[in-house]
Amino acid sequence: MELTLAHWVYLFVTAAVIVIMLFRKGVVLPLIIGTFIVAAVYKGSLISGFQAVFNANLVAAKELFSIFLIISIMIGLLNSLKDLGADKRMVVPIQKIMVNGHVSYLVLMVTTYVISLFFWPTPAVPLICALLVPAAVSAGLPVMTSAMVIVIAGQGMALSSDYIMQVAPMLSAKAAGIDKAAVSDKAFILSLITGLTSLAIVYVTHRKAITKKSTSNVNNEEKAFFDVAEELAATAEETVDINHRKETWGKVFAVIVPLAMLAVMIFMFQTKLGNGSGFEGGDGAAFIGGVATILLVLATIAFNRIHALDKISEHITEGFVFAFKAMAPVIPIAGYFFMGSGDFSGAILSLGDKAAKPAFLFDLIQAGQNYIPHSPIFAAIGILIVGVITGLDGSGFAGLPLTGALSGAIAPGSHIDPSVMAAIGQMGAVWSGGGTLIAWSSLVAVAGFLQVSPLELARKNFIPVISGLLLATVLAVIIW
Repeated sequence: MELTLAHWVYLFVTAAVIVIMLFRKGVVLPLIIGTFIVAAVYKGSLISGFQAVFNANLVAAKELFSIFLIISIMIGLLNSLKDLGADKRMVVPIQKIMVNGHVSYLVLMVTTYVISLFFWPTPAVPLICALLVPAAVSAGLPVMTSAMVIVIAGQGMALSSDYIMQVAPMLSAKAAGIDKAAVSDKAFILSLITGLTSLAIVYVTHRKAITKKSTSNVNNEEKAFFDVAEELAATAEETVDINHRKETWGKVFAVIVPLAMLAVMIFMFQTKLGNGSGFEGGDGAAFIGGVATILLVLATIAFNRIHALDKISEHITEGFVFAFKAMAPVIPIAGYFFMGSGDFSGAILSLGDKAAKPAFLFDLIQAGQNYIPHSPIFAAIGILIVGVITGLDGSGFAGLPLTGALSGAIAPGSHIDPSVMAAIGQMGAVWSGGGTLIAWSSLVAVAGFLQVSPLELARKNFIPVISGLLLATVLAVIIW
C-alpha cells in the first residue's frame, strides 16, 4: 500500500511518543491530539477527527474491558474476604514458604512461569496477585519488583514461547511457510534466554531494596498497595477481636478460596492434557472470573446475611471504581495504537464495511523492510526491531504474521535459517505487545492489581527486557 500523508503523521506522532516516554513524561495528551490529527488528515475532515477521538476511546474500552472486569471482580472478592478475616488466614501457609524477599522472588518467578506456560498469563494474574504477592511483599519483596517478576516471567518468558498452547509458533511458521515445530523449539530456548537474563538483571538491580520486612521500609510507591493488601500480608500471630460468625466463616473461606482456585487450575490442566478445547486466551480468564464472582456472592452472604442484597453492590462498585481509577489513562493510549491496526482502524475512522482499512503501523513497517541489512546479525536485529514495533499496538500476536512473512523473505538472502528469524521476530512482538514493554497491553492487569503505574512498570522493564532480547538474538545467530 502506498504511504499517505496520514501514515507519515502517524509515524511522527509515534516517534514523538517514544521520545516522551524516554523522558518519563505522560503520553495521554499527545496521543489524543495525535489521534485527532491522523484521522483528520486521512479523511480530510475536522469532523472526522473529532469522531475518531471518541471512537478510538470506545474501541479501546471495549477491547480492554475484560481486563477491567476481572480486576473489579477480584478486588470485590478480596474486600468480601477482608470482612471475614479470611484474607489473613489464607496467606499463612504461603508466608511459611516465603521466609524472606529473596526466596519470595524465586517462588514468585517459578510459580508465575509454570502457570502462565500452561494457561496463558491472563488467567494466572488474578491468582498470583491475589494469593502470592501479598505474602511476598510481607516477606520483604518490594511491590514494583513483584510486578516486574510477574510480568517478565508470565507475559514475557511464558507467553513469548507459547510452548503449550502453540498459537504464536503456528502464526509465525504459517506466515514464513515453514514447519511449526522448528519455530516452536527455537522460540522456547530464546524465551528462556531472554527471560532469565531479564530476571537476573532485575534481581541484581533491586537486590538492595529487598528486605526482611517490607512493612518497616515502605516507600511512597508501595503505600497505595498496602492500603488494599496490608491485611493480606498480616502474620498468623496477629490477634483481632472478631465475632463468632466472622471466626467461623473466616476459617471456612480461608480454605474454600484457595481450594477453589486450585481446582480451577487442575481442571484446566486436565483439559489441556486431555486434548480438549482448553482455555485459551479469554476463556481461561472468564472461567476464573466466574468462579471468583460466585465466591464473592457466597462470602458476602456468609458475613452479611440478609444485608448481602445491598452489600454485594458495594463490593462490586468498589471494584469497578478502583479498576477505572487506576487504568483509565490507558484507554486513550490504546485507542491511538489500535488505529494503527487494520483490525480496528475501520471502526475508529468510521469507514464502511467495503472500504479499505488503513493499517498505518504495519504499512510503515512493510514500506521500510527493504532497508534491513542483508547479513545474519543485522537481519536478525532488524527483524527483532520490527517485532518490537508491531507490538506497539498492545497485541503481541497481531504482528506475528508480518514478522513471519518477513522472516521467510529475508532469511535466504541473509544466510540465516528462516525458523530462527521467525522465532526472533516472535520474541520481539510478544515481549513488546504481550505485556512487558507496552503499558497499554495486558501489563495493565498486573499494574492494576498491585496498584502501581503501568507506565512506570513498563519503563522499569525496558532495560532488562531489551538486554535479554539482544542477548538472545545474538546467541540465536551464533548457535543456529
